[in-house]
Amino acid sequence: MRLEIQCQNRLGLAQEVLNVLVSYELDLRGIEVDRSLSRIFVSFPSVNFEKFQELMAKMRRISGVEDVKTTAFMPSEREHNELSTLLRTLPDGLIAIDLKANVTVINDAALEVLEVSRDAIAGQSLQSMVKGFNFQRWLEADEVLAQTRRLEIHGKRFVADVLPVMVPDDTGAEILAGAVINLKSESRLGQHMVVFKKGDQESFNTLQAHSNLMRKVVREAKKMSQLDAPILIMGETGTGKELLAKACHAASSRTGKPFLALNCASLPDNVAESELFGYGANAFPGTSESKKGIFEQANGGTVFLDEVGEMSHQLQTKLIRFLQDGSFRRVADENEVKVDVRVICTTQKDLPHMVQEGKFREDLYYRLNVLTLALPALRERKQDVISLAEFFLARFANRLGRKAPKLTDNCASFLQSYPWPGNVRQLENALYRAITLLDGAELDREHLQLPSYNNDFGYLEQDFDGTLDEAVKRFEANLLRKLFPAYPSSRQLAKKLGLSHTAVANKLRDYGINRKSVKI
Repeated sequence: MRLEIQCQNRLGLAQEVLNVLVSYELDLRGIEVDRSLSRIFVSFPSVNFEKFQELMAKMRRISGVEDVKTTAFMPSEREHNELSTLLRTLPDGLIAIDLKANVTVINDAALEVLEVSRDAIAGQSLQSMVKGFNFQRWLEADEVLAQTRRLEIHGKRFVADVLPVMVPDDTGAEILAGAVINLKSESRLGQHMVVFKKGDQESFNTLQAHSNLMRKVVREAKKMSQLDAPILIMGETGTGKELLAKACHAASSRTGKPFLALNCASLPDNVAESELFGYGANAFPGTSESKKGIFEQANGGTVFLDEVGEMSHQLQTKLIRFLQDGSFRRVADENEVKVDVRVICTTQKDLPHMVQEGKFREDLYYRLNVLTLALPALRERKQDVISLAEFFLARFANRLGRKAPKLTDNCASFLQSYPWPGNVRQLENALYRAITLLDGAELDREHLQLPSYNNDFGYLEQDFDGTLDEAVKRFEANLLRKLFPAYPSSRQLAKKLGLSHTAVANKLRDYGINRKSVKI
């Protein structure tokens, strides 16, 4: 039985409490005083109810005693139980040693990874089991400082935090009493790294933005992520449009809610419609139950529409209605559904030109082209190439359980000069193949398997499609669209390019480039 006695700080009060216990011939098992809380705790054998009531009444009549109540634990017992629970539940191994490096305390996790019993290791010297660190020499040093070392115990490798344990002596000065070793196995470190990387996958931290172009994109994206209007991300294939979309979702108030994606170019029109909006019962032969579409499943979150330029006119029309008020009807269903979803779209198409040709609805384009992010191609952000390469090498090396190779100067120079038609995705794939087959500690140009390129003749994509005239028009449209914000009139642009005002005006009209279609 244990009592907690709230009392005043009076000399002799504890003795009077003990006298009450003696008067009932009770064996005192423990007494603890907490002066900071003005509490006395006593422990004694259990007594019958009547005797207990008398004892409590006598305790309360002691001068200075304010309250008396039973308690489940003495403070020392609580601390012991909490410490025991902590040691038992910690996933990392913990070992305490004395000044002779003998094991005094070891938790279950350490016993498991070392594959020894508690009886076999308790009181034994840890030094005889360890390779890579001399505990005895460290404990006998003039100044014992915390260490982080790589150790080998019973043939298993660990990263260990070796921490000195200091206790106060009679004068209050701290003296060394031993040490605590926190062991982390390779598998545990790997788990930590996986979780750490995973936690960053949907944040702006994973976007390597050292170039001015990418820094500008990230700054704009962070601001846009806080708004609720649709975002249109434009950029070539492989530039990381989906990664940027996920970062915008994670930085918004919708983080924690669903982020669902649909590639508009990968599905037939009728399938894409049912995937987005769902369908009612008996909508198709063999279906008797309705199904929620992506918009309903993502309620409260974000829907990512990849390659929105590939949408059919029918689907575009239904998307416009949805963007107006968040309402729609499932396929073959008359009931209207309303949800709260943010839409983020991407495209590598020339949407203004598609609008001019009637291939993309003008009203949908203006609804999407409110918050626009233009991801630059990798060849336009050469300052990011090396940091991206080192990031990918570190990630792949971690997966393979090896040290990340160092880029040679020749390889780094080649990576920065290469045009990367497949952008970041091509760089990632090329480095993954290289590090997988690499035997040494350095990555050189010869380890990269890429289509040949030189500064004299440049590089032509192997999957080039279309005619020369189409390629020239694409180049013209891209160049004019980049220059238009700086020269926002046909006369200014004509003077810059050395062409007639009429020629430039015709080209701007043909490519759908104007103050509405291009942000200035």
